[in-house]
This record gives sequence, structure tokens and C-alpha cells, in this order.
Amino acid sequence: MRADMRCMAQSGIIYLVGAGPGDPDLLTLRAARLIERAELIVHDGLVSREILRMARSDAQLISVAKQRSKHTLPQDDINALMVREALAGRDVVRLKGGDPLVFGRGGEEAEAAHAAGVRVEIVPGISAANGAAAAAQIALTHRDASSIVSFVAGQCKGLKDQDWSGLAGKGRTLVIYMGVKTAPQIADKLMEDGLAPEMPVAVIENAARPEMRVLRGLLAGLPDLVSRERVRSPALIVIGEVAARSPSGGDLATDTTLARIATEAAQ
Repeated sequence: MRADMRCMAQSGIIYLVGAGPGDPDLLTLRAARLIERAELIVHDGLVSREILRMARSDAQLISVAKQRSKHTLPQDDINALMVREALAGRDVVRLKGGDPLVFGRGGEEAEAAHAAGVRVEIVPGISAANGAAAAAQIALTHRDASSIVSFVAGQCKGLKDQDWSGLAGKGRTLVIYMGVKTAPQIADKLMEDGLAPEMPVAVIENAARPEMRVLRGLLAGLPDLVSRERVRSPALIVIGEVAARSPSGGDLATDTTLARIATEAAQ
């Protein structure tokens, strides 16, 4: 038997688990079972307290919460922590908001585990985009408005130099993760690339949670909307004609001032 196979047989397993948008009812059965039986959970800051309370009373919970420009642990240290615990024979539940492979760095963590000879299982979750859209009743695709959806990260290095041409516009929906702090740069970038200032936008804060807010306006007013309403993460920005559509059909009235839409899910 090869040495790496012997190591893999003796080590624990790293489970990369998607916790969805925050509502425990939206967990997969596999995710819920792993959380409930886990001895060690390494979790992000976006994982809700309600989900963490599902863990057994003697479970060890380690927070590796990340904030803009401020990480509890650098990613390499998170990888090393999980690998170290797994090689010591412990199963590790790595709990992530949304889906592990959609802006969750799950790919990097899986690569680090495999490089160390540790078994990995990836448990998908409802992505932040899908969860937010469902909670706000915004159809990311619609026969009358959009046949293409793109997902981008709004706080990546070199944002201004990224090529977003063709990602937003007529018949397209653009969903921006982590874009609250860079909303002014995002709006400027899209308008400089030719997107109409009156393109509808929706900002979904704390999706699928009791405190959820859905804020609607136009692209030109996005920075003012985010600032005036003091939007905080977790929040997603949806840009496209679908953002102006009412769940009952037709378009919602939008202008450069705030149009706040209270959905049943937020009540």
C-alpha cells in the first residue's frame, strides 16, 4: 500500500459543508446530519447562530470569520488547521455560508487536503445568490427579462481593471457578491462600460433571515442607496431588468430614490 494511501486511511475526513444563506430549514439533510454529530466544526462568520446551535453541546467550534481586510486566520493557516486536525484522526466539518465552491474558497481547501493525503467530501449548499433571490422573490432568469446570469466578486484586487463587459445589460442578470464596500466603484465601472444609469438594481441584505431587507433602485443611485440605508454584509447586489419585476408580474416603480420592498419572507 502506498504511503499516501496509508495516511489517508488513518486520518480523519474533512467535510466542506455549505450552510446555505442562514436559515436552518434550508440546509441539506446531509449538512444537518454532519453538523449535529460533529466533534469539531470550523466555521465562517456568515454561518448563522441558529445553525451553530444545532451542534452537539460538547462540539468544539472554531471561528475563522473573515471581514474585509481583516481575517481571524489567513487562508493558509485555515488549511493547515484542518489538515493538522484530520491527520490527528479527527473528522473536521468545515462550515461555510452559501455553497463551498461559489466564492467560498472550497477549491483551495480541498486542494490543500488532497496534497496532505486527507480525504475530502464536499457537501453543496444553497448558494447565497439562489437563497437571496428566492427569499426576495427575484427570478434571476425570466423569459421576458433575462436568459443569462453571471456571478462576480465585488471586492477582488484590481476591481477596476477586471473585464466585466457583456456581463450586465439587456437580457442579462449580474449578481455581485461582497460588493457593499465597493458599490461606488462598481456603479462607476458598469456605467463607464456602457450600462445605462437607469438599469434596475436590488440589494438583498441578510437574505432568508428574519432581519432581511430588499432595497431597490437604479444603478446610478446604488452608492447612495447603500450608504443611506447603511447596508451591511452579508448582502448581494442584483443588477438587471429582473430586479424591477414584481413577484406578481410586471415592473415595480423605481427611481433614483429608495423604493423599499417588504417581502413576506422578511416578516
